[in-house]
Amino acid sequence: MISSSKLKSVDFYRKIPRDLTEASLSGAGLSIVAALAMVFLFGMELSSYLAVNTTTSVIVDRSSDGEFLRIDFNMSFPALSCEFASVDVSDVLGTNRLNITKTVRKYSIDRNLVPTGSEFHPGPIPILNKHGDDVEEDHVDGAFSLSSRNFDSFSHQYPVLVVNFYAPWCYWSNRLKPSWEKTAKIMRERYDPEMDGRILLGKVDCTEEVELCRRNHIQGYPSIRVFRKGSDIKENQGHHDHESYYGERDTESLVAAMETYVANIPKEAHALEDKSNKTVDPAKRPAPMASGCRIEGFVRVKRVPGSVVISARSGSHSFDPSQINVSHYVTQFSFGKRLSPRMLHEFIRLTPYLRGYHDRLAGQSYTVKHGEVNANVTVSP
Repeated sequence: MISSSKLKSVDFYRKIPRDLTEASLSGAGLSIVAALAMVFLFGMELSSYLAVNTTTSVIVDRSSDGEFLRIDFNMSFPALSCEFASVDVSDVLGTNRLNITKTVRKYSIDRNLVPTGSEFHPGPIPILNKHGDDVEEDHVDGAFSLSSRNFDSFSHQYPVLVVNFYAPWCYWSNRLKPSWEKTAKIMRERYDPEMDGRILLGKVDCTEEVELCRRNHIQGYPSIRVFRKGSDIKENQGHHDHESYYGERDTESLVAAMETYVANIPKEAHALEDKSNKTVDPAKRPAPMASGCRIEGFVRVKRVPGSVVISARSGSHSFDPSQINVSHYVTQFSFGKRLSPRMLHEFIRLTPYLRGYHDRLAGQSYTVKHGEVNANVTVSP
C-alpha cells in the first residue's frame, strides 16, 4: 500500500512552510502604499464616471443651397384649431416672422387625425385698433344669455343666431362687450324676436359653459359664430357647418354685418326653414368643423440658430392655457432638399459599404447607426 509520504514526493507545487516566512517593515510600507494607490485610482475613475461633460463641435455647411435652408414639415394637432394655429419663425439675427401662411396649408382633422373637409382658409385675424365703443358700464344687456340647456332650441328657432363666445377675464372680450350689447339691443328693436324672429344675438360665458364651448370648438376669446337654422348641423357625423365673424368689432360694423345676414330672409322666415344667405362677406369665413388641425408645408430660414414654433396665436383673441393642448404627431420634419426615389434607392444599396444598416419601421425606410434617412429626409455629408 502506498503511503501518504510517497504520494507527497511527486508534488509539483511544493509550498514553503509558514514557519520560514517572515513579515518586514519594508513589506508593510509597500503594502500600505499600494492600497492607498488603488483607493486613489478607484476614486478618480468613479469621479470621472459620474462627471457630465459637454462637447461642442462646429461643422461648416458646404452644401450648395445658398444662404437659406428649407424646412419641410407635416404635423397633426388633434386638439389645436386651424382657426388659431400659427407657424412662427425666429433666429438669433433678429428675424421674427409670425403666422406664416404663404407656404403653409391647414386642414381640419378630428381626434383620429382624419380630415373633415378641404383646406381650411380662416382669412386674416385682424389686429384691430377700433375694437369696441367706449360706453357707460351701466348699459342694458341686449344679448340673450345662452347655455347648454337652451342653445339647441334657440339655434333651431331662429333663422340666424349670432353668438358671442367670451370669457369674463379676457381683455378682448371686455372690449367687445359694450359694442355687442348695444348691437344686440339695436337688432332687437329692429327685428323683434317674437314679432319678426329673423335674427337673434346671444352670448355664452365659456367659463360657465365649458362643454358647450368645447362642442363648438372655441379656443380663443371672443369668438363670434353665425348659426343658420337648418344648416348648422350636417349629416356627416354631426359636424358643425357654421361661420366665424372676423370683421371689425365696433357697433356700426357689427350692425352692418347683422343687416347683411337678414337681407335675403323674408319676414316670415321664423315659420319656415331658412335657405341661408349666399352673399359672400369678406368678414365671414367657415368656422372650424373639428377641434384638430393638420399643418403641412415648408419655411425657408437662414442658416443660423433659430426656432420654428407652432402655437395658438391671435392679435385680437385671448387664450386659456389650460384649454390649449398642442400635443402633436410628426409625420415629416426634414431639412434641405428632398431625396428622389432613385437617390434613396442608391443610398440603401450602398448602405453596407457605409458601415450602416437598413431597417424598416411603420412602412418607412430608415438608415440608422450613421444617420437616419427616409424619403423626405436630407442625407448630410
